[in-house]
Amino acid sequence: MTSEWNHSTINDVCVLVTDGSHSSPKSVNDGKYMVSVKDFTDYGFDFASCRMISNDDYETLKRNGCVPQMDDILIGKDGARFFEDIIIYRQKEKPALLSSIAILRCDKSKILPDFLYYVLRTPSFRQDVKDNYGSGSAIPRIILKDFKRMMVSYPSLEKQQSIISVLTAIDSKIQANTEINDNLADLLQTIYQERFGNDILAVNQGVLSDICSYSRDKVAVSELNVRTYFSTENMLSGKAGSTEATSLPTTSQTTACHKGDTLISNIRPYFKKIVYCEDKCGCSTDVLCFTPSQPCYSAYLFSTLYADKFFAFMVAGSKGTKMPRGDKQQIMTYPVVLPSEEELAGFNTIASPLLEQIYSNRAENKRLSILRDTLLPKLMSGEINVSAIQL
Repeated sequence: MTSEWNHSTINDVCVLVTDGSHSSPKSVNDGKYMVSVKDFTDYGFDFASCRMISNDDYETLKRNGCVPQMDDILIGKDGARFFEDIIIYRQKEKPALLSSIAILRCDKSKILPDFLYYVLRTPSFRQDVKDNYGSGSAIPRIILKDFKRMMVSYPSLEKQQSIISVLTAIDSKIQANTEINDNLADLLQTIYQERFGNDILAVNQGVLSDICSYSRDKVAVSELNVRTYFSTENMLSGKAGSTEATSLPTTSQTTACHKGDTLISNIRPYFKKIVYCEDKCGCSTDVLCFTPSQPCYSAYLFSTLYADKFFAFMVAGSKGTKMPRGDKQQIMTYPVVLPSEEELAGFNTIASPLLEQIYSNRAENKRLSILRDTLLPKLMSGEINVSAIQL
């Protein structure tokens, strides 16, 4: 019963509530990682595109407590996605953090890190934070003293562990599927490169516009939801797919995308944000929707755009310095191999099942996420008994 649970502030159940560095050392080409909110993924940081600082600057920040320890809870506290990005840090890398990330270090004699992590992720807790703790209009943020006064409820350590076991079992399966999909995507790219990677030696050469065009279709925003709308904010860097959108556009219509299309964020293309459309969806004007000229080109188009060489080409032609954008006309001049019908059919024989498996794993992840998100508030409030759940 929740009446038996303890009620106290985050400051009371944590031995440390702080944030990262309030100064930003100079970037270097070879040094130590320094991450900000842009580097968050669902289960950690993406180090593929984060910047580096010198060893001396890193050691200074480490002494100042700006490097997380194992089991620290890290929260994005500044910007449009404040309190959306929440992880338990368990990666082998030891990056320095910028001040846009809060650090909560649990007193494990009172509350387990996984339990507090799930408390923070409950919809009611997040909504309370959004309504009562955010400050600033241009750049919303949460200040540390507000973190410290947030109230949490928690049962005995034994009960905490029982609740955690249910939720982590679901999250572990989601993470395993995600890792499998990463491996399948890498395998698909390896096969593509072996067959079509050298466009210079190819008998039939062409350009990207020969196999695709930009979507001109429109879809009503009322037909979309947070799982079927893509913008540069919810597409992940390093070809890591996407998360749910935090909001939908205020316009009545947006660009329509269809199964087999490929989406690429057109802002800062060096982040390599790419998504394969598995069903009807929509995207913002900051996202390019590539529609294959024929359905048989879907897997081939995705593999072409997934290649590092394509992103390098896109970056080389981008315009702007602070926030570069790809040049849509230049992008369509990207050189490609034009496979014969036999070559394309042979590639699709391998590629199509791989993409279908990726889609199947993602569909399962969506179902698991819905299950987890349904159980989460009920378990964390004590509404249902954990012993009654069978997975």
